[in-house]
Amino acid sequence: MPRAAIARPHAFAPDIEAFISTFADDIADGSAAIFAGAGLSVSVGYVDWRGLMREIAHELGLSVDRETNLVAVAQYHLNERRNRTRINQKIIDEFSSGHTLNENHEVLARLPIATYWTTNYDRMIETALEAEGKVVDVKFSVSHLKTVRRGRAATVYKMHGDVSDPDNAVLTKDDYEGYFREREPFVTALTGDLVSKTILFLGFSFTDPNIDYVMSRVRVVLRNQPKQHYCILRREQRRAREKTSDFEYRRRQQDYFVKDLARIGIHALMVDDYAEITRILRAVEARYRTRTIFISGSAHDFHPWLADAAGSFIEALSRSLIAKGFNVVTGFGLGVGPSVISGALQEIQANPKRNSPNQLQAFPFPATDMSAAARRTLYQRHRQRVIGMAGTAIFLFGNKRNKRGTIVPADGMIEEFSIAKAAGLHIIPVGATGWIAGEIATEVAPLLSGRSASFRKALSIANNPASDIAAIVKAVLTMANDFRNS
Repeated sequence: MPRAAIARPHAFAPDIEAFISTFADDIADGSAAIFAGAGLSVSVGYVDWRGLMREIAHELGLSVDRETNLVAVAQYHLNERRNRTRINQKIIDEFSSGHTLNENHEVLARLPIATYWTTNYDRMIETALEAEGKVVDVKFSVSHLKTVRRGRAATVYKMHGDVSDPDNAVLTKDDYEGYFREREPFVTALTGDLVSKTILFLGFSFTDPNIDYVMSRVRVVLRNQPKQHYCILRREQRRAREKTSDFEYRRRQQDYFVKDLARIGIHALMVDDYAEITRILRAVEARYRTRTIFISGSAHDFHPWLADAAGSFIEALSRSLIAKGFNVVTGFGLGVGPSVISGALQEIQANPKRNSPNQLQAFPFPATDMSAAARRTLYQRHRQRVIGMAGTAIFLFGNKRNKRGTIVPADGMIEEFSIAKAAGLHIIPVGATGWIAGEIATEVAPLLSGRSASFRKALSIANNPASDIAAIVKAVLTMANDFRNS
């Protein structure tokens, strides 16, 4: 489905802007990971730790709002009842299916992040990833760590267990005290990721004794120079009718807490509202997608270009995009797709140490004998999926031959332009190639008038039929870089 536009309504704080850029780079490099706490799922109806233990505490004659050690409350219940049936049933009741995904889950699932850690029992992360068509390798017991699911796109480490196995969920003091004996491989795996990956903690309170121990151990091993990780925290807000002294005390507590997080290598990104988390994740996705360019084009007839000149231009453009570090995505459009692939492969194979085969992704339209209506629906979904991988779309030529043999505007390219606009992609029309690309240039040029002088000059060159091939390629690269860096 179309997503929100890339443009951000207002600027972030400088440290958040820096994080967005850095984390997008880490995602592209395959070195990013997510650690999800209960807060990530609370907005879709799941309880947090305090909510889970509320009834359990009440049965003991305790008030969960007055308790600070909820692990101890779970242990008290186990001590009194001599079994954990009631607690297990509570886990099943609270964390079984029935909740819808929130936008944070959806954004994370769209991004090519391969590693997720969580202390949650629910299946929201797995569900979001599977909804994106990804193969997920879920690990919530030591035995799961011994095997690998072939073709996996993401691994989800549920270090405290899963709702499907409440008997072995980590919940009580007994569970925590025995964690490093019973689940030591999880500690080892997490330690490795804390050293090698950049982890973003979301919805996590940092009160978990396991995480505190692992982070402290990593800091010591790295000689007090831990790798940089991030979390997003909401600044303390003054409550209704709260005394100024009480509010100042809570704010002072948070300041000390944030500084202590920095001690173990976690930089806290401070926001005033939890909705900012969604906005930050959107910005990370937008930043990541600016690395990827979708080339839309269709040409049965290249007129007024000569066919050989058109092919050389498309190859040079694709080759140059790869050389500048962009990823290229193509739907293998008529007359255009083969040259896109040829140019990209030339650059990838010529400089294998600098470029990666993953920089080129081709998604030809599936051949099918289904009805025209069903085919249109299938092709629309295909276009949405492919275009949704990119942050910028380049439009070239745009014609086809109809059933009567007449050269007409390519309606598929018109649809791709519509999808790209709805998804918030940056648009680069090469009007010099004519047809639909020329029409798009006429429509979007006024919308781009506020960009830099160098961008406007490049747009003019790309839309001028008198421009030569080298000048048009350089102009397109100028605009693509401007979008990537803005």
